[in-house]
Amino acid sequence: MIQLYRPGTSILHRLPAGAKLVGLALVAIAVSAFAHDVWASTGVLIGVCALYALARMPWRVLGSEVWRLRWLILVLGGFLCVFVSPVAAWVSSTRVVALILLAGLLSLTTRMGDLLATLRRGLRPFRRAGVDVDAVAMTISLAVTMIPVIAGFANDLRDAQRARNVRVGIRGVVPLLVRTLRHADDVGDALAARGLV
Repeated sequence: MIQLYRPGTSILHRLPAGAKLVGLALVAIAVSAFAHDVWASTGVLIGVCALYALARMPWRVLGSEVWRLRWLILVLGGFLCVFVSPVAAWVSSTRVVALILLAGLLSLTTRMGDLLATLRRGLRPFRRAGVDVDAVAMTISLAVTMIPVIAGFANDLRDAQRARNVRVGIRGVVPLLVRTLRHADDVGDALAARGLV
């Protein structure tokens, strides 16, 4: 799977890919710099959920995206709650979840071709410095669109481990890395078949 795009006619679907990329970058910077209290981080999360509604995504899509992140939320939130404070756990968890959901929404409302074209235009000035603009654009677009895919892998593996009553430790990361690398190979083969690499 190279993209998660869901066709639609919402304002977010019609918004240029460049505007969405800039918006994602600005929100990430703002969240990192300013959302350090419960109200700000909660407001960011509510705002991202409202964007899913604005994109006319069914609530099950948002629910599915949040469900994929449940172990990240539990592990990150639980660790911070025990070792720092419940407030820090809430603030950090909501910020991370909001940014991952926002990246997922970008994937859901933007065609890969539009994303690539926008990145190529934005990176064009670097071509004079010898930068392979096409390769950098492809890398960035794949990185953004793969965030929800890898979150889904983590969710599936965690479910499988729980079904087998396996205690998850640091070794639990190994199957995720293996599956992610296999997926990367599949994506590479798909790109090569299309003559993109």
